[in-house]
Amino acid sequence: MTTTGNDDAGLPLDPGLVAWIEREARGTLTRLDRVPGGARHEAWFIDVRRPDGEVDELFLRRTPIDPSETDDPFTLHDEAQVYRALAGSAVPVPRIVAVHPEQQAVISTRVGGATWFSQLRDPDARERVAADFMRILAGLHAIDATTIPLPQGDPSAGLRALVGQELDRWEAFYRSGPAPADPLVELGLAWLRARVPDADGPVVLVQGDTGPGNFLYTPEGVTAVLDWELAHFGDPHDDLAWVSTRAVQEPFTDFAARLRDYERAAGRPVDRDRIRYYRVFSELRIVIINHHKIGTVSPLSEVGNAIIYSTLHRRLFVEALATCEGVPLAPGEPLPAAETDLDWWYDAAIAQIGEIIVPHSTDRFVVQRSKSLARIVKFLRESHRLAPTVDRRDAETLASLMGRPVDSAAAGRAELAARIRAGGLGDPGETRRLIAALGELVDRETQVRAPAMGALARRHFDPLGDES
Repeated sequence: MTTTGNDDAGLPLDPGLVAWIEREARGTLTRLDRVPGGARHEAWFIDVRRPDGEVDELFLRRTPIDPSETDDPFTLHDEAQVYRALAGSAVPVPRIVAVHPEQQAVISTRVGGATWFSQLRDPDARERVAADFMRILAGLHAIDATTIPLPQGDPSAGLRALVGQELDRWEAFYRSGPAPADPLVELGLAWLRARVPDADGPVVLVQGDTGPGNFLYTPEGVTAVLDWELAHFGDPHDDLAWVSTRAVQEPFTDFAARLRDYERAAGRPVDRDRIRYYRVFSELRIVIINHHKIGTVSPLSEVGNAIIYSTLHRRLFVEALATCEGVPLAPGEPLPAAETDLDWWYDAAIAQIGEIIVPHSTDRFVVQRSKSLARIVKFLRESHRLAPTVDRRDAETLASLMGRPVDSAAAGRAELAARIRAGGLGDPGETRRLIAALGELVDRETQVRAPAMGALARRHFDPLGDES
């Protein structure tokens, strides 16, 4: 058996799991390759040779940590139910081969196609694939939601009730983690509860986290839609907001044109203000997921990407809120980056990763993790240079907002989070001041992490097509 990549314990898959794979796939495991990506879960390419000599190309997703230990409500077992329900529908999905009865591990067929939309360079092919995805998304939203078995939610409950239930679910997940309260999340929860769109429907199966990076494609079109762990019943505009969010990470052609594609396929107009509401919600979900990782995630997991994407989505969350409330966010004052006596060592580590380790590595997983390690080093270098200045300026911003001095930036954040949770959204003027102040904080956070983020530090939401 060929094997590349390790799990987060630094060892190959345990013998019991291998035996389960061979039993369920009815053959002998001949290939086991850990592949980059997967976000919160491990991803493996596996080949199994059947007794007749044919080889089945399969895909394994697993979570090494028991979700009950981290109060994670989003499980691979539940996700597998959605895959099975969509089999044979207008939405192409891999076929589920087996679901482990105890561990969070699922085997599916391995569908051909590329993942990263940015790798598709031909403009005509990009338009074709993007339009095809929007057609499939409209097809998903045309499926009778009552035929989809989900462990939570009742599609007959009504849209506003379902939004409230989804907010309850995410708030419970946020409060179950060990990390200190975050004023961004507290404000987001209060704002979303106060601004639920006054709409009755339609109620559909929402994929959640949908868009570029979560489907496979060839230059001719989409071959499979992936990642259904956040699926729930709700508003189709929720999914459109997710596409807008993911399009910041993976530019997705002209997003306003893609919304017109969806309108034609769905046969109904899109309410762009509802997209803006759900864009706040999608960004809040990402902020909560990253917040929950603090103190629970394995140090051998993809922590380098977490540095850049957590900051990207904290900034986008504030930008989404500011757009809805009409709050202008001016670029922050640049932070002075004085050199330190450790800069040479940081730079040497970055250079050796980029010029020695990565070019001489053939394992895709090792290459990806090496680049992730370089991001960590860049973050540490900038933190060493800028942390004292950031802490001082953050404390000043929080003191101005609170109307009195704070002991530290951390103490100010804790006090602000408690104030928002106790008092709710507050009057419009207070809400606007909160958004502006939080915008200052995330701007400084972005400056510290900008060298690790690269182009992501400068990306923003695409227009929806109705801006004046």
